[in-house]
Amino acid sequence: MRRREFITLLSGAAAAWPLAARAQQRERMRRIGIIVPASSDDAEYQVRVGALLQELQQLGWIIGRNIRIDTRWTKADPDDARKYAAELVALAPDVIVATGVSTVGPLLQLTRTVPIVFPAVADPVAAGLVESLARPGGNATGFLTDPMKVAPAG
Repeated sequence: MRRREFITLLSGAAAAWPLAARAQQRERMRRIGIIVPASSDDAEYQVRVGALLQELQQLGWIIGRNIRIDTRWTKADPDDARKYAAELVALAPDVIVATGVSTVGPLLQLTRTVPIVFPAVADPVAAGLVESLARPGGNATGFLTDPMKVAPAG
């Protein structure tokens, strides 16, 4: 190979390095915190968390590649709820999914910047989680449960 051909080849490879490096950069890892007011062996909540993880996977979120999930189980203990809420907030997740007033309340005491999503709360306005249903304000939002369907008969 002649010197000129070698230099041309080397120059072309050097010019392509930044392109190759950008192509190999990893996708940004997103982080979701989940806090649940039950024990980790609670069948109902296992199904709920499993459904969330399955839906995320169907949307292209792959644990370990582009998403990390940190789950905390409070066993309905208020002290655990406060402790685990603090742990999750310290991890600086992109969003926290919190089930029920017992987990959302402690989170709101710790952060007004991390988005908090509650899957179901009977009355988030009365509980002080949001300002109003039309305009929740703050960093918490979610869905209402129908208290007539949740309340035990009789």
